[in-house]
Amino acid sequence: MRRKRVLILSEGFGAGHTQAAQALSVSLKKLSPDVQTRVLELGSFLHPTVAPWIFGAYRKTVINQPRLYGFMYRYQYKKSLNRFTQLALHRLFYAQTAEVIRQLKPDTIVCTHPFPNVVISRLKRSGLSVPLCTVITDYDAHGTWVSNEVNKYLVSTPDVKEKLLNHGVPADHIEVTGIPVHPSFWESHDKEQLRRQFGLQAMPTVLVMGGGWGLVHTEGFIEYLTRYRDRIQMIFCLGSNEKALADLSANPQFRHPNIRLLGFTKEVDKLMEVSDLLITKPGGMTCTEGLAKGIPMLFYKPIPGQEEENLQYFTEHGFGEQIRSTETIDYWFQYLLERYPEVQKRRAMLAEKWRQYRPAECSQAIMELMGEKYPVGP
Repeated sequence: MRRKRVLILSEGFGAGHTQAAQALSVSLKKLSPDVQTRVLELGSFLHPTVAPWIFGAYRKTVINQPRLYGFMYRYQYKKSLNRFTQLALHRLFYAQTAEVIRQLKPDTIVCTHPFPNVVISRLKRSGLSVPLCTVITDYDAHGTWVSNEVNKYLVSTPDVKEKLLNHGVPADHIEVTGIPVHPSFWESHDKEQLRRQFGLQAMPTVLVMGGGWGLVHTEGFIEYLTRYRDRIQMIFCLGSNEKALADLSANPQFRHPNIRLLGFTKEVDKLMEVSDLLITKPGGMTCTEGLAKGIPMLFYKPIPGQEEENLQYFTEHGFGEQIRSTETIDYWFQYLLERYPEVQKRRAMLAEKWRQYRPAECSQAIMELMGEKYPVGP
């Protein structure tokens, strides 16, 4: 009997979309070993020379002109991609994507970014009969996600479902599953063993993420944290931002036994588990991973648009707080130092809230779209 095939398409505009795609790939195979998956960042796969230039321009716009990005996000909020963008996607992707689908013969296609979602939707209008499942990777529903050709939307919360309904999406095309995270975030680890692995002390620990998107460029803020380095352990996770890693490594304030500087790592789940507080930009994927680990979060400088919506959701539900000044840092760091047992109770409470999302539900919904039935776990 032929194994079921799932093609998962993402795009390289930030790591979260592809992280969600990879998480789905792993969890689908965990749910059913008979499933074959293929994850592609469509632009990078089809146009490896052009794509980095486009992604670099996007990143510079987000970092250097966030107000412009926010204006465009709000201006287009109730609209699909404009005709110029659709034409560009048509010329860049449609014929080659159709050939990829012809070769791979997927039983369903999953998109975790609006661009491949537009491409596949157009192919479906031209006769492609493969079911299309769209996973929205934020706590908002921008109009660029919306297409009549999508067979099933998997969304983070009932609020996002309501927003899709307001966009005209039929209710039976929407399922609230939560954003998929890698199965490693479902699992618990021995903290003492993790401390030995990373060379950490058994003391209050703060994980700082977001270096690739400008967090460390605000030197006054990032250096302010080091005032606590004698009493609080800090892990700075800088991702692929090699310049930021080199700059902080050369800064005497970050040369301290209680400070760890890390580049790209696939062990964020372990770093979150061994930490007591997460400081991050409110990206949908990172926040969901933090929620899965039950770690309290402080949110730094949201990008206007979807990160503002993510911030609103997580602060309103008590999962974290926005950093408005150094007073926010002082309050939470003193909280760690003076009321550490309460921090552990808070983590247990957050982890309990996470369990309502049932982390395998996204994968189960995709299997059901292909006609496979799997019971939803507790």
